[in-house]
Amino acid sequence: MHDQALAKEALAELPPDVATSPLFNPDLAPVPAKRRVWTTYNFAALWISMAHCIPTYTLAGSLVSHEVGMNWWQALLTIGIANVIVLVPILLNAHPGTKYGVSFPVLARASFGTRGANVPAILRAIVACGWFGINVYFGGEGFKTFAAAVWPGFGTLGGDLTILGLSVPSAIAFAIFWLINIAIIFRGMNAVRIFENWAAPIVLVMALVLLVWIVGKAGGVGPMLERPSQFSSFGEFWAKFVPAVTANVGFWSTLALNIPDFTRYGKGQKEQMAGQALGLPTTMLAFSAMAVVITSASQALLAGDDPAKLWNPEFVLARITSATPPPGHTEPLIASAATRVLVAIISLLGIAIASISVNIAANVVSPANDFANLSPRHISFKTGALITGILGIAMMPWKLLASAGNYVFTWLNGYSALLGPIAGIMVADYWLVRRRELDVPDLFRVEGRYRGVNWVAIVAFVLGVLPNLPGFLRAASGGASVQSFWDVVYGYAWFNGFFIAGGVYWAGMKLLPKEIGEKLGARR
Repeated sequence: MHDQALAKEALAELPPDVATSPLFNPDLAPVPAKRRVWTTYNFAALWISMAHCIPTYTLAGSLVSHEVGMNWWQALLTIGIANVIVLVPILLNAHPGTKYGVSFPVLARASFGTRGANVPAILRAIVACGWFGINVYFGGEGFKTFAAAVWPGFGTLGGDLTILGLSVPSAIAFAIFWLINIAIIFRGMNAVRIFENWAAPIVLVMALVLLVWIVGKAGGVGPMLERPSQFSSFGEFWAKFVPAVTANVGFWSTLALNIPDFTRYGKGQKEQMAGQALGLPTTMLAFSAMAVVITSASQALLAGDDPAKLWNPEFVLARITSATPPPGHTEPLIASAATRVLVAIISLLGIAIASISVNIAANVVSPANDFANLSPRHISFKTGALITGILGIAMMPWKLLASAGNYVFTWLNGYSALLGPIAGIMVADYWLVRRRELDVPDLFRVEGRYRGVNWVAIVAFVLGVLPNLPGFLRAASGGASVQSFWDVVYGYAWFNGFFIAGGVYWAGMKLLPKEIGEKLGARR
């Protein structure tokens, strides 16, 4: 969200007719060059704070769960490879943000057209709404853990009554965290930058505290680091490895689209590239390694519990801070009530900061801009953020987290099948078709060169999605035990979509008659 002074400076650098365009509002205005102040540290801190989040923890834990069956080094290898891969489209789409100061929905107008850009913007926004709800749910569960440690009766409020599938304590905690997220984002992008800067180191310290405590309590790192994988052949491993890589790429495929929402504030290409390269792959790998060790130690400490639940940090923390002995124990894990409260406070603080920092940066900024792009004259950044919050509730994210399989193969792979084609089209448009040259004022003009709908992009998008559709439908419905050809194709969902849609778009723009291509701004 721009401040008023920034918006006035942006208008001063644009032709007068842009200010009156229905495609323009101050929040979507290009950031003036002198206002692009984010440094290498700002971008590294952004990624560190976003990667140090509960979904990252659950992703690593899910790979070593019994449903997926990897051993510890296979899980970390998968995560490392995937994050190096996804860094490439992130950096490619980050470039125009820094060069021109434009946000994702405005940049999408170059490839999809001023009206057609609503297709990728809304698809990206819907995915963000789901992630917003997931992070609010995680934060709320952290609050519930704390409240139950201080006031044990809180955990049983309402008895068996549920609200949209949530227990009464979970629903109350969800509502509290929902309000906190909305309140912070309403304060604007500068507040986001400040919050991310101090959240990054705090989250890391909190995770280290939990790691040291649980390893000490368990008397070691637990059985998971010694457990072999469940695969008896390379073929069996590959069948899980490919969709797991795709899911991990899909994890940040959202930011591969809307990274211009942040890099438009960058001082230069060097700063944004270095910050992102330092912040993303290293943090994901380090935090994932911590999650694997914590999950492994939890298996030793909570051997009587269902191992399928130990990849969820809220479940582990609830057991640790509970006054009721867990299965296999005759006393609570923490004997002192005061110590249980202290541990619960530390847990709450860590989960709260992690959930809020990633939510604001990754799951509110983009959809708020995307919804504003629908009707810039009527939907402001704040209104877009509120829409995001409401849809985040409606998507009932707790159902997406019902199992590791749902989380990895349905949610992550499913939306990567939608976002991969968009990333491929945008990369092909900026780097191959337009060769890094954009007419910024025309991005805001109804009758400019990017006007209307670019049907080449729409066709390319549909062709990029179609091969993954049968596999997604089977995964979403539970599927059959025997893997079909379409299941194999779906395992490569993001990659299929990226290369098919990108290739079709590039070829389609090249095959357009010269005069039409020139009107659309294509370079020959």
